[in-house]
Amino acid sequence: MYKQIFQTLQHLPNQAGVYQYFDKDSRLLYVGKAKNLKNRIKSYWRFSPNFHPNPTLNLRILRMLSQSVRIEYIVVETEEDALILENSLIKQLNPKYNILLRDDKTYPYIYIDENQKFPRFELTRKVIKGKNIIYYGPFPNGGKVLLDALYEVFPLVQKKSCLREGKACLFYQIEKCLAPCEEKISKEEYFNIVKKAKDAIIKRKILIEVLHNKMVELAMAERFEEAGKVRDNIKTIESLTIGSNLELLSKENIDIFAIVNGKTKGVIVKLFMRSGKIISSSFSTFRTSHIFDSNEVYKQALLEFYNHEAPQIAKTILIADDVEDKEELSQLLSRRFSKKINIIYPKQGIKLKLINLALNNANELLKNSPNEQEEIEKKISELFELETTPYRVESFDNSHMMGTATVGAMVVWEEGKWLKKAYRRYELNTKDEYGQMKEMLTRRIESFAKNSPPNLWILDGGETLRKLAINLLEQSNMTLDVIAIAKEKLDAKAHRAKGSAKDIIYTNKSVFELTTTDKRLQWVQRQRDEAHRFAITYHQNKKRKEDIKNSLLQKKGIGPATIKKLLNYFGTFQAIKNATYQEISVASSEKVAKILKT
Repeated sequence: MYKQIFQTLQHLPNQAGVYQYFDKDSRLLYVGKAKNLKNRIKSYWRFSPNFHPNPTLNLRILRMLSQSVRIEYIVVETEEDALILENSLIKQLNPKYNILLRDDKTYPYIYIDENQKFPRFELTRKVIKGKNIIYYGPFPNGGKVLLDALYEVFPLVQKKSCLREGKACLFYQIEKCLAPCEEKISKEEYFNIVKKAKDAIIKRKILIEVLHNKMVELAMAERFEEAGKVRDNIKTIESLTIGSNLELLSKENIDIFAIVNGKTKGVIVKLFMRSGKIISSSFSTFRTSHIFDSNEVYKQALLEFYNHEAPQIAKTILIADDVEDKEELSQLLSRRFSKKINIIYPKQGIKLKLINLALNNANELLKNSPNEQEEIEKKISELFELETTPYRVESFDNSHMMGTATVGAMVVWEEGKWLKKAYRRYELNTKDEYGQMKEMLTRRIESFAKNSPPNLWILDGGETLRKLAINLLEQSNMTLDVIAIAKEKLDAKAHRAKGSAKDIIYTNKSVFELTTTDKRLQWVQRQRDEAHRFAITYHQNKKRKEDIKNSLLQKKGIGPATIKKLLNYFGTFQAIKNATYQEISVASSEKVAKILKT
């Protein structure tokens, strides 16, 4: 069984790199990095009395090795390169025995440019050039609400355009601004207001108090909808930070990461301390399909969060576990941001108390018992014999009418709800349904480097489309569960509207015809129907636009048959518009070219 692996071990280089384990079906099982490939990969094995996996390894790795038949490796120049490549491959390929964290987003900051005569507070996710730029944050949630509250409470310059106009506007009349544009307030007086606003960003009680009074006034005036919005804003501002009396005398900037693994999922808690005070916090969850590896999860969490330069990078990062690659990560981030960054596992003092605060909150988040959605996901995984529990699902469908306005759609289901910001629309060029699905799935696979793959694909179609998806994934060295759902064919047609045809589900192991009351079938149908709805909506909008363009051509004397001929040749109305006289003459006739180009 391990013959091919044994042969590979005889020729390993003494260089840094990334290694990959594959099973008998060439599915990727695991990606790891090494300072020295030869030493690292050999540590997985024992050579006497016969060649076998190292029994001292944890259960997760032993399970992976028991399924492995082949190793591949990539040599790189430095261990830093190996760290980056390992993280990239895990994101793109989603190996079975690696834990995949979802892509971290950049968090917004509130900033103010004090070089301006009458500066304003604004949001940014990037570094703003300037000498006197002051940043507050990051704010994982509620940054916009906090900013709006500042302008609600303090009479600051409300809009960028206000100063350009040069005269007092409505904001002055309703006492939201003191009209510095007409010099009704001096620069010194204005900066006193700015100072109070800066204090309020950190000490938010004044904002909450003013907003609470406004909520009461609106409620008394029976403006309940507006009062409800103010109430929600108060809750958002209150939830920005985890309550704590901890405060550093040194006024340090510190980021705190605590990762805790539960039975079915893990939690990542992040606390952000600025100038010695915790100013914001956030948490995210991840599912673990096999045994937890803290080193792997912390590596991903830190490399993803510090992937791009943020306006305010903390020089100290506290972590709740003493991970193996701590020093290498410190060196990588220090080089990435051109300043010394320390990753510390504290064992005592105030920094340990910060870690314990984060851990306590992580454990509280894990206390919630599995909900009904988690149970149905497990049942889906067991019934269809999936590799992992499908906590993130992407479903695909396409839509067209007689080959026109051909579009595709992808919808995303994550943690028991639709993730609409991750939905994608595809404008397709292929005419047949097989080609359209191939085009759509190929484009999605190409985007894995940017947006990590899910646990499961659901296709609206039969076994032919499912096999197409599997082939495309195998060509990309990807391991991903795929199922397809299709209506039973009656008289060569699927009578979707009449409801007389049954839904059939095609998987890697079998074909399922479940009863209509089966919750598992209903779950899959829900995914399919949402993809269908999203595709149809996009198709209708696109068709409407094309009908308008169609009618404009008809007004010029171009008949439907000629329009169809031009579309078949050029593909889109825009391409017809951009075509030259000669190209239209070739596609149709000189008469048509003269009409369109004169």
